[in-house]
Amino acid sequence: QVHLVESGGGLVRPGGSLRLSCEISGATSDTRVIGWVRQAPGGGREGVACIQISDGSTYYPPSVKGRFTTSTDNAKNTVYLDLNSLEPKDTAVYFCAAGYSCGNLYESEYWGQGTQVTVSS
Repeated sequence: QVHLVESGGGLVRPGGSLRLSCEISGATSDTRVIGWVRQAPGGGREGVACIQISDGSTYYPPSVKGRFTTSTDNAKNTVYLDLNSLEPKDTAVYFCAAGYSCGNLYESEYWGQGTQVTVSS
């Protein structure tokens, strides 16, 4: 059973930064990617980053590319999401998910509990 626990959310001013962490346990050979998905109040889900565990390849949508960076620390079984130049529109609950590919991350059965990020002055 794959288990994920996020941490690091909080309140930050526009232009500020946060680092989110996703600690993973119970990973299997099918756990090939870790992705980050956010959901804003009243909005749908949006994938914001994904990383291939095997080679560290990363993927970002245009809305966050250049501002968000995901990375892994395999020794700590942790994936990070660095959020920079934050804007109020980045306000959402951020979830990490473990899956087989970045393309079908939404279908993953393994999700963390989510961490709230609020960008406000």
